[in-house]
Amino acid sequence: MDISTKRWIWLSSVPGIGAVKSKKLLEHFGDINNIWYAKRDELSVLPFLNRTDVSNLMGEERKTAANDILNSVNKYGIKVITIESDTYPSYLKNIYDPPPVLYMRGSIEREAKYLAIVGSRKATSYGVRAAQTISMELSKYGITVVSGMARGIDSFAHRGALDAGGRTVAVIGCGLDIIYPYENKRLMESIVANGACISEYPPGTTPMPGNFPARNRIISGISLGVIVIEAGGRSGSLITAHFALEQGREVFALPGNVNRINSIGTNKLIKDGAKMITGINDILEEINISFSEEKIKSFFDQKSRDGELLKGLSDDEKRITECIRLESMHIDAIARRTGMKIEDVGALLVMLELKGIVEQSPGKIFSIKF
Repeated sequence: MDISTKRWIWLSSVPGIGAVKSKKLLEHFGDINNIWYAKRDELSVLPFLNRTDVSNLMGEERKTAANDILNSVNKYGIKVITIESDTYPSYLKNIYDPPPVLYMRGSIEREAKYLAIVGSRKATSYGVRAAQTISMELSKYGITVVSGMARGIDSFAHRGALDAGGRTVAVIGCGLDIIYPYENKRLMESIVANGACISEYPPGTTPMPGNFPARNRIISGISLGVIVIEAGGRSGSLITAHFALEQGREVFALPGNVNRINSIGTNKLIKDGAKMITGINDILEEINISFSEEKIKSFFDQKSRDGELLKGLSDDEKRITECIRLESMHIDAIARRTGMKIEDVGALLVMLELKGIVEQSPGKIFSIKF
């Protein structure tokens, strides 16, 4: 790594000098090397720095600590992207407080089209299916799905993209040498192989609660828009949506059952002006994205195959299929939702299983197979 990379690592690790002050220092001095060599009197006259900031910038211990971070980066095979790098994501670079350094495992495409999907850690089956379905369809359009690799909606958004053979990016709230949550170890490796895990935190940084609101600004900042699947009244996903609005990004929300806690946040977002979505077309209509003919053909080929599969169904079979399109459901709930007799629903589900459209899980829970 070149010497300027080490100096960016130093600046990003100086206590009290966050993303905003780093950006102002760069605007003032024009170059990281000028910041590195700045004298005390040059720093002291800057109105956005206090005495402690100046002392921290002049301290040799932080410059020495940058060597330790570099050693860890090399040990774990982590790449370093500075705000001056050609590979730094273009959308992220233009927010108010872009991270001066991104640590990365995997690879990102600077000019790729990114959309974020976030939601509740305690996801319902409705939310899980929606996250996977929307993520898969976005991936077929060549869009890179961004999320936070948290439990619940985030994890299923990543999995949906991977299942569709697409790319996905996880923004982590700790060092990339730490797997959090640990049950996502295999998921993390799949993301690295088909996209990237990125963090503004150097190796060794533990997942402290305060890190996650800050990482949420990166999730929204790298993206054209944020899709909120499920969120409680005080969900971290609402913080991401708030950042998105501040950054001039689109905010989308999936409506939910008014009687469920997980729907409070998304329904409020819609009430406050977020774009309500019921499928991918609602997203694509709002965001002007141009696609290659190959991507468009691939997407509509899949849509055509799905349509052919449903074409031969009876009206009652279609009612059941539509009922469980986004949410796995018990046979009793299907009967209630469709208004059909339980014995008729049972017979129809058997036929749908034989046709390869529906699959049954233990406890008479049914879901769409494709």
